[in-house]
Amino acid sequence: MIAKSKVSKSLSFNERCYVLLRKVPKGKVTTYKALANELGTAAYRAVGNAMNKNPHAPKTPCHRVINADGRLGGFASGLENKKKLLKAEGVKIENEKIDLDKYGYFF
Repeated sequence: MIAKSKVSKSLSFNERCYVLLRKVPKGKVTTYKALANELGTAAYRAVGNAMNKNPHAPKTPCHRVINADGRLGGFASGLENKKKLLKAEGVKIENEKIDLDKYGYFF
């Protein structure tokens, strides 16, 4: 895969994830897959690990990253907190999923 983003290769993988994630506006979500694709990799789990280790929260809003099927995925401080943060931004969660057609942000 060829990286699409212009994120500096001199940064660590995790930091490149965080740079991209900061582009996702309030009220929108992106996916682990979309972040990985933008970085030119299929390492979706590595993106998840980066989100789990995010030292820049809430400036780097890892709560805005979900599974490609709309499910919430994980969250280091618990799913209830993730839901609370997303709902506070106006993201509607129905049946434990988020409508990516309405709330999705893709690079």
